[in-house]
Amino acid sequence: MAHTLRLKEHPYRHLIDTLDDGSIKFFNPHKINDLRYDKLPFSVRILLEAAIRNCDGFYIKEEDVQNILDWQRQQCKAEVPFSPARVLLQDFTGIPAMVDLAAMRDALAKHGVDPGLVNPKCPTDIIVDHLLQIDYSKCAIQNAPNPGGGDGPNPSQSTSRALPSRPPSRGGSQCGGARSSCSKAACSDSPASSGPLSASVQQIENTPLLCPFHLQPVSETDTAMKNQELELIRNKERLQFFKWCSKAFKNVNVVPPDVGAVHQVNLEYLSKVVQLSDGWIYPDSVVGTDSHTTMINGLGILGWGVGGIESEAVMLGQPVSLSLPQVVGCKLVGSINPLTTSIDIVLGITKHLRQAGIAGRFVEFFGPGVSQLSVPDRTTIANMCPEYNATVSFFPVDHVTLKHFKKTNFSQEKLELMESYMKAVKLFQTYGEPSDEPVFSEVIEINLSSMVPYVSGPKRPQDRVAVNSMKEDFHSCLDEKVGFKGFHIAKEKQETRVPFLHGGQEYQLVHGSVVIAAVISCTNNCNPSVMLTAGLLAKRAVEAGLEVKPYIQTSLAPGSGMVTHYLNASGVLPYFSQLGFEVIGYGCATCVGNTAPLPEAVVDAIKQGDLVACGVLSGNRHFEGRLCDCLRANYLASPPLVVAYAIAGTVAIDFETEPLGVTPEGKKVFLRDVWPSREEVQETEEATIIASIFKDLRGRMEKGNTFWNNFECPDSVVFPWDLKSTYIRSPNFFNKLSKEMPVPQSVENAHVLLFLGDKVTTDHISPAGSIARVSAAAKYLLSKRLTPREFNSYGARRGNDAVMTRGTFASIKLQNRFVGKAGPKTLHIPSGQMMDVYEAADRYQRDGVHLIILAGKDYGSGSSRDWVAKGPYLLGVRAVIAESFEKLHKNQLLGMGIMPLQFLPGQNADALELSGKEKFTIILPENLGARQQLTVKTSTEKSFTVTALFDSQTDVICFQHGGLLRYVARTLL
Repeated sequence: MAHTLRLKEHPYRHLIDTLDDGSIKFFNPHKINDLRYDKLPFSVRILLEAAIRNCDGFYIKEEDVQNILDWQRQQCKAEVPFSPARVLLQDFTGIPAMVDLAAMRDALAKHGVDPGLVNPKCPTDIIVDHLLQIDYSKCAIQNAPNPGGGDGPNPSQSTSRALPSRPPSRGGSQCGGARSSCSKAACSDSPASSGPLSASVQQIENTPLLCPFHLQPVSETDTAMKNQELELIRNKERLQFFKWCSKAFKNVNVVPPDVGAVHQVNLEYLSKVVQLSDGWIYPDSVVGTDSHTTMINGLGILGWGVGGIESEAVMLGQPVSLSLPQVVGCKLVGSINPLTTSIDIVLGITKHLRQAGIAGRFVEFFGPGVSQLSVPDRTTIANMCPEYNATVSFFPVDHVTLKHFKKTNFSQEKLELMESYMKAVKLFQTYGEPSDEPVFSEVIEINLSSMVPYVSGPKRPQDRVAVNSMKEDFHSCLDEKVGFKGFHIAKEKQETRVPFLHGGQEYQLVHGSVVIAAVISCTNNCNPSVMLTAGLLAKRAVEAGLEVKPYIQTSLAPGSGMVTHYLNASGVLPYFSQLGFEVIGYGCATCVGNTAPLPEAVVDAIKQGDLVACGVLSGNRHFEGRLCDCLRANYLASPPLVVAYAIAGTVAIDFETEPLGVTPEGKKVFLRDVWPSREEVQETEEATIIASIFKDLRGRMEKGNTFWNNFECPDSVVFPWDLKSTYIRSPNFFNKLSKEMPVPQSVENAHVLLFLGDKVTTDHISPAGSIARVSAAAKYLLSKRLTPREFNSYGARRGNDAVMTRGTFASIKLQNRFVGKAGPKTLHIPSGQMMDVYEAADRYQRDGVHLIILAGKDYGSGSSRDWVAKGPYLLGVRAVIAESFEKLHKNQLLGMGIMPLQFLPGQNADALELSGKEKFTIILPENLGARQQLTVKTSTEKSFTVTALFDSQTDVICFQHGGLLRYVARTLL
């Protein structure tokens, strides 16, 4: 915060203004009295205000402020900093970030410095939402993993008991061989509560389901509670660490499990529109490590997703660096069709903007059509901006925003203050005369009246299919060659029918049969009107006598308790349940592939007929094999259409001419008969989406849940690391940390660890997915006496640097020119042996050998990962020499003290006739500067020049300290 500077030294102190009789201060960019400000897009005005407020002469300079003000000429030319108001982390990325800070405290304590000085400078929220798995679902207890397979060791001695067989559900469905596991370890009443998980409940006949905490009978209908209990047991170590973080660190707020998904909590609870701190007011803004962070732009809050290293940098006080963006103005005109849902609008706008080619730009919405969109509509649209490759999709604050917050827990005083401030700094959209509109880089006009209901698939979100063309399109997909829209099924096999038994009754599967239907209310479907439409449709369908076939795996995963609240208050939740859409819990489930196994008879039928079976879900990820490896076709659809296709049992249906189903009395029921009107939905929404919902959420946020509250954590300033833990471990980023900045040493006689080609992505570099049983990480876990069943995933073990370092470059798709085929191997040059990348790096480090990487074009492209630079650093990599870098990854390497070096134009490893087996020496001058050229000498007496990609002196200083983490630690020392 700039106001922490001495104001008499602030270069923009003359812009300070006041509100509320002078008791609240703010920096007012409008007082610059420059006509250019009035023509800036609203999103750029927020960048400008942040630069003015945080101008410290080091990270943010007056030159940066002037570049943003001169946006029309400087867009895409100037590099500018942005200091957001807060950081948002989900638990996967939150763990390594907080582990690093905990390790930094250890480093300070060793030097006799108060470790309590280590705290995030930027307020940080951590939402624990990525741990939930569907162990229990509607019709039975599905093979629940042993909680010992999570954070605690798997007990070799366990008490075995049986679960009862379950009564038939929805027409006789019954799963056999149901299993569950459980432990008393997380129960505060248990004498073993402070030790490892010590008991499990497996399978014995004729005993009730037992609570994993107190071994007391639990209601079989409380599916969500059972899933949540196992979630807490499975992840005990990580949750205890988070609990410690919430108490030990300032500026850290941990939202416990069972509250909601990160983006939903951000929308419903954390978002302020304006921040008020120590008598200063300024715009709310955020960077987050969740892909759905962009939803917040629908509230007029600027925010986007970043990687783990970038988020740590912001937490530690460093701004995000970005090229001053082009801003595309999206003008909305026309009226919305009453039958069109927000999903249809989302997919329609997504198509338009994807075709417009706006990658890397900001999108800002304006025009008369914007005022027709509710705030939930706007957040739904903003959420999809990564799908058309925009950085943000921004809706400025207007009267609709204020109306929305009147229904939440915002007080009238807060609303008035918000409105006064936003108008004072000209961040309030009034939809006045066209002459008052901002100037944009480009304007795209979209007519809302052109939007009609669509689904998306069968494999990609951008492949839209009009609902009235769905049957025809699916049959064409069967004909097409294998690809994004084709399955290449022979004509004579397209009518294949495979009978099977389920629950004692015979059914048939065909191409297009729906076997998974998931209503998910997070991401695209957080809009209450869409969920209420689905609920009212379910109500009408049940009342009409329709049902869902029992073999279809149906689920309802609300993004937060708020959704369950209003579905229950509106009276539609029982009808969801009657069709099989039971609430399974709160957190990422079907979207990320955490789906319970399909009945064996269904899987066998699909395989027997080589059928293109289908999943339908209301999320925004549905690539082939993501839901289930036996499903080749998956469609994204709005929640009411998910319910409709589940009732129909097939995606190959024309809703206009074919009925959803036939009642027991033989009456045909069509979709139009059960689809609620827009007016009915709006009336229901107004009656249920009220302030009490938000008050309920606030209560659960502040109160937490019983199991979380009972979790004990150490009461200490430094974290007492458990040396036996395989989930949480102190990384060695701060080994041999000195108080003085070291003189950067030249890289001498370095070997090449990996010789890579073009397009090496972060997926190739950073550990992700399951841990292969023959990998270096697996060998480590086996040495800790874990079984393969207990390995879990790299995502779950991001707090253990030993696992993550071994998983770096462990991708089976890595193309290393030393090896000649894809795989996580490399050549240990001195010995001539092929070995795992980690084993080679470890051997080099033990011998004191420096390491570099050679690569081609676009090194480090793809989504950001928190271990994409940490892993190479811990492997001993000192520099990466490539033809070009993904900008974000280049910054990540710098943040960890690895030099990103670029070949001169026209040069690469082949042009220079490098074999990669040479030794390389990179000479660093005493006065290293930005964009300086360095000389690289090889052991074959060749030499060539590279450019060190330090964009500023700040980059140089960070590198000289050995990366951002060491820089921050050293400044505290």
